[in-house]
Amino acid sequence: MIQRVDQFIEKHQLMKKNSSVVVGVSGGPDSLALLHILNLLKEKYDIKIFAAHVDHMFRGEESKKEMEFVIDFCQKFNIPCCAKQINVPQIAKERRVNPQQAARESRYRFFKEVMDRQKADYLALAHHGDDQIETILMNLVRGTVGKRLAGIPVKRKFGPGQIIRPFLGVTKSDILQYCEKNQLNPRFDPSNEKDAYTRNRFRKYILPVIRQENEKVYDHFQYFSEIMMEDEQFLEELTKQHLNKIVIGKKDSEVTLHIEEFQKLPEPIKRRAIYVMMDELFGNKGVFSAIHIESVKNFLLNKRPSGFLHLPMGLKVMKSYHKCTFTFQSFIPERFYDELPVPGELKLPNGKKLKSETFYGVPTYKSDHIFYLPEKWFVPPLIVRNRKKGDRMTIKGMNGSKKVKDIFIDQKIPRQERDLLPIVENGDGQIIWIPLVKKSKFEQINVTNQSYIVLQYKEQ
Repeated sequence: MIQRVDQFIEKHQLMKKNSSVVVGVSGGPDSLALLHILNLLKEKYDIKIFAAHVDHMFRGEESKKEMEFVIDFCQKFNIPCCAKQINVPQIAKERRVNPQQAARESRYRFFKEVMDRQKADYLALAHHGDDQIETILMNLVRGTVGKRLAGIPVKRKFGPGQIIRPFLGVTKSDILQYCEKNQLNPRFDPSNEKDAYTRNRFRKYILPVIRQENEKVYDHFQYFSEIMMEDEQFLEELTKQHLNKIVIGKKDSEVTLHIEEFQKLPEPIKRRAIYVMMDELFGNKGVFSAIHIESVKNFLLNKRPSGFLHLPMGLKVMKSYHKCTFTFQSFIPERFYDELPVPGELKLPNGKKLKSETFYGVPTYKSDHIFYLPEKWFVPPLIVRNRKKGDRMTIKGMNGSKKVKDIFIDQKIPRQERDLLPIVENGDGQIIWIPLVKKSKFEQINVTNQSYIVLQYKEQ
């Protein structure tokens, strides 16, 4: 057992010499055996060992006694121990979260505190071969995607260092035999036998069948996990290179990509591009599955020019012509209605501003950012607002009027931008200008000098 763990550590280069290791210890057979073995190997690797234990206070006096047992065990083997009681039931109730989730978050927060305090390089956890098989199978059943499908990683970044798992190469049976042989007398959590937990059901009813089929199943699943992780890491890096070309906007809690460029990607990269974007937006919490990935992919590939898609935790996907935005922001626009003084300026909700001034002469500079209104046609006041249902305007150079909605569609203005664009109307309620989009018949530039009200749409 010790030799197998030692070989696994060396194969995966889990620990550097002259480093410090915090071992998460519950008092159960897995973590107790890990602490015992690492303590025996500490001279070979020239490492310092610290134990960290959390009493989640789920089982009152019973779990308190387990904490005292861990403290006594560490004293017996002269191992420094940091133990803490955390009222997880109360935390779960206050935060309205699953007790197991609250327990995990509290536990890992404490482990990080201990690592910081001891200036440790590694957090060693006792996940083993049985855990690996159960995790991979559960992830498959749930529809997990990406590198999480590879199960439990041998090592990963955590806090100031790394989490390492030296027991992934051994089985639960190996661990129990080791504890019995070395008279470690571990404690057993009765909740591990309850069918209410998914992992327990896999452990009790599915894993025994798989073991009967092939005694090498542990090695095969661990091999699958390692090559799957390597493949996914390579493909993820390749995907990020493609994302650099198709992402056209990125800020906190929001990503915008170019749909046509996305559609050109190879199929495996399409799925992973969605996975990488969503994983970053969700903060690597893994709250989405293959169903969500395929929904987004089909949404991006269908021929409809616009639409919405709602995903877990309030993430929204909005498609508008050649752009698609992933965001947690609300799409409900801010309504605005203000008077633009002449001369003067007005700040707009989209971060731009409208400025007005008077001018006498013949305009020589023309732009979609500037509108020249002959003063003789000026009907005050000038109102600046966002669009409303039924808006129409007379377009410069055309007879009759046209719906503003149709103008936006013809100009392919993204849906999320339409309610932010300012509409300028005169005192008669006639729309005279939509900056950057269309000018009305009210702009008339003569070749002889005359007075104008000049409107400019510009950055603040």
